[in-house]
This record gives sequence, structure tokens and C-alpha cells, in this order.
Amino acid sequence: MFEDMKNLYSVKLSKVIERAALKNLNPDIDTNKILIHESGLNRPALQLAGFFDFFDNKRIQLIGKVEYTYLEQVYDDDGAAMIEKMFQKGIPCLVYCRDLQPSEKIIALGNKYNIPVLSTDQDTSTFMAKLIHILNEELAPRISIHGVLVDVYGEGVLIIGESGIGKSEAALELIKRGHRLVSDDVVEIKRIGDDKLVGTAPDITRYFIELRGIGIIDVKSLFGVDSVKETQTINLVIKLEEWDREKEYDRLGLEEKYTEFLGHKVVCHSIPIRPGRNLAIIVEAAAVNYRQKQMGYNAAHELYRRVTGNLQRKREENENL
Repeated sequence: MFEDMKNLYSVKLSKVIERAALKNLNPDIDTNKILIHESGLNRPALQLAGFFDFFDNKRIQLIGKVEYTYLEQVYDDDGAAMIEKMFQKGIPCLVYCRDLQPSEKIIALGNKYNIPVLSTDQDTSTFMAKLIHILNEELAPRISIHGVLVDVYGEGVLIIGESGIGKSEAALELIKRGHRLVSDDVVEIKRIGDDKLVGTAPDITRYFIELRGIGIIDVKSLFGVDSVKETQTINLVIKLEEWDREKEYDRLGLEEKYTEFLGHKVVCHSIPIRPGRNLAIIVEAAAVNYRQKQMGYNAAHELYRRVTGNLQRKREENENL
């Protein structure tokens, strides 16, 4: 399913330049109009030798020490003619690593074909890893959902439920108890890789909470920068719902229940709401219990082991009478 979503999203080259701290050697080119659609990169070894079959011209092209030295040793024009052939294929940009300097001819070709020539002082392998990470984040499949995302003891807790059920109030109490807000009302979720969901807030509502009867409050201004966070991995979902006397709620937690976002399952607890329940403390306990399970200890399984062990001992005692 997610292979079908490839190339669905794009990121402006200007944002990639900013996040990767790249130097633009063609400052007159408007990088806001250049869109990157692929997270893969290409080191054009065969292309510099003249082989352009199966050339992926949609990817960012990297020139490292090997490619740079080859161009200098093989071509009298420092490879300008071969670089021009790459530009004619419509590549998004060309990046020189290790602070290597392209010739003026190549920079002029960039202006001619409206393709930026960029530079970084990082070594090629390190920069490739960094850039792939940036592109995977920017081009990841994503959805927006109604909910509240908070960082509780380092665990990302997504609180969902019907409008007006108390999600924002629970988040505010958690903030007062020293935890951090990521997003209120709308949470943008991205799937990074195969097993990671990352949540963030839309730019327009970042750091704000809506409280019915009071209005909008700025969490960062009221509680300080330690009370907010820009992004957070989603580890646990808390679903708030009205108490239903006819419904049976899980009281032991022997089996985990899950909800799914973008094809990835996340542990989900349904919490019935009744007057007098302290939601903040419940969310804290759920986060700590989740971490405990990740470390290999499950309280429900331990209780089950003790009960079954006790029953077995009583059975053996009765048989010996």
C-alpha cells in the first residue's frame, strides 16, 4: 500500500537546503520552485563515464571525493561536458561534498539549466545518511487526526475521543505536572520507515490549547519552553469515551489492544470517563506501565502467574490430604 504512495508528497528544495545546511552556489535560482519527490540519492559514477541507461534523474545527485577526482583526471574541462549531460536530463540539483569546489564552468551550467549546484563540508557518507533521514521525514506518508499529543515521561501519548470529552483539559493537567505538549486539537502523523509514527502540530496551532469557556491559551508563554515539544514518536493511544454501564471494560490487561494509523499498529487503551476520575494520573500510569512492558515486565501477567501458582499449590495440598 505504501509503495503506491511513493512520490505522492514533495518538499521544496529550499527547505532541504535549510535543514541540511547546504551552500547554494547559484543564489539567483529560486529553489522554492524546485520540488523533490524521492528520498533516494544517487552518486553518478556510471553517468560520469557516459552511461545514462536507467539513470534516475529525479534524485538529488551527489559528488564525492571519488567522483570529483575522476572528473579532474579524465576530462580536460573538469567534466563540465559530462555534468552538462546530467543537467540536460533535468536533475533537481547537484551537491558537492567535503567542501569540494566545482569549476566556474559547472556553476555557469547550473545557471544555464536552472539547476542549483550546492556544497557541504561534510564527508559524503555522513551527509548521505543525514540527507536520507531528512527526505524520509519530509516525504513520509501522513494523515491529520483530531486529538492531543503529549510527551509523558518520554513516551508519546496520543489522546483521542469525541469533541468536548476532556482531551485538552487532561493535556493541561499533564503540562502542569511537568510533561510536554506536542499538539492540541489536530495532530499531523507521519510514518517514518516501517515501524515509527511521528506526530507534530500544524504551524498555525503550534503551542496553543483550546479550553472551552476560557478560549485559546499559549502554553509556551504561560508555562515556558520546557512545557512544549515540536515532534514526538507516538508510542501509546488513550481513547477517552463516555462511561457505559452496559459495556464490559478490560480490568486486567492480559491482552494488548491496538489501533492502526497508516498501516502501523499502536497499543490503545479505552478509558471510560466518570466524574471524579483524574485523567492526568491515569495517563501517567498508562505511560509508565507501557514503558515497564517494553522493559519486559507485565504486571497483569505477573498477577496471573501468582494466581495460577497459588491455585496449583492449593490443589497439590488437597491431593496430599
